[in-house]
Amino acid sequence: MSSSTCTKCGGSPFYARRYSGEVLCQACFRASIVEKTRRTIAKYGMLRRGDKVGVAVSGGKDSLSLLEVLSSLSEVKGYELVALTVDEGVDGYREESIEHADWLAKKLGVTHVVVSYKELYGFDLDAALDWKDERDVSSCSMCGIFRRRAIDEAAQRAGVVVIATAHNLDDYVQTFMMNLMHGDVDRLGWLDPLIVDTDFPLRRIKPFMEIYEEEVALYAHLSGLPFQSNNCPYMHEGLRSEVRDYLNELEAKHPGMKNVLLNSSVQVSSKLSASGGPEPIPCSVCGKPSTRGICNVCRMKRLVEQHTKYTPD
Repeated sequence: MSSSTCTKCGGSPFYARRYSGEVLCQACFRASIVEKTRRTIAKYGMLRRGDKVGVAVSGGKDSLSLLEVLSSLSEVKGYELVALTVDEGVDGYREESIEHADWLAKKLGVTHVVVSYKELYGFDLDAALDWKDERDVSSCSMCGIFRRRAIDEAAQRAGVVVIATAHNLDDYVQTFMMNLMHGDVDRLGWLDPLIVDTDFPLRRIKPFMEIYEEEVALYAHLSGLPFQSNNCPYMHEGLRSEVRDYLNELEAKHPGMKNVLLNSSVQVSSKLSASGGPEPIPCSVCGKPSTRGICNVCRMKRLVEQHTKYTPD
């Protein structure tokens, strides 16, 4: 069959996967994303029949796509979905994405649980980052610490047993490379898809971890999912954007390079996770599991309280 037609059905071409040689029409492309997700879930035993799954839905293209894909699979696989959204409190940015998340949840008939930094911590992200000129930690690192705890809180309220996040292949490989560059070797083991992270009370899965970011965006476009008009104003402060650009350049020159890096990352993380790590202990402040005396969330809250106008009630 010529490359001018879909290699699956012979229809009109829409997308060429340079790393595999496939040429797909729109329908076959969308179906391939659902099938790739299904295979990833099965490969790593991510979900089981009867699971109540909390899907972390920020309202961006990746998380909206994940919610829609898992919704289509849930009808056959027999698990229940709940959408979990965190309102970090970024003025002029987060309001739109929460509307998108709420719209899709209602469309799919999925319960939608929203929690906010203001409710959980007493301050929003804009206030927490007010001292950025005086700190070494990046905005994304600080937000990530608070966000993971907030998702757990939303998940516990919803009564779910597993949390699905929309981290795609690009996210996974970028995180692996960043940990290498920062010398965080211990964290590499945490990327093992089979590991249960004892720092968090619920199992976490990444069903999109074998799908390119570009392909998730195309799926969202073909599915008529809304795209956010503005990016997070803090997204370019960290190392990740530079790593992303570098990996995109490599992929453009060497199609399939990201897939190779993913496979290598999974192999390395699985070997490191098998060696185990420190047993979690209760945080001396909040009682949540921690590998140190005080958990990262309480440490970061102390920094915010020391360097901003925020004062706890």
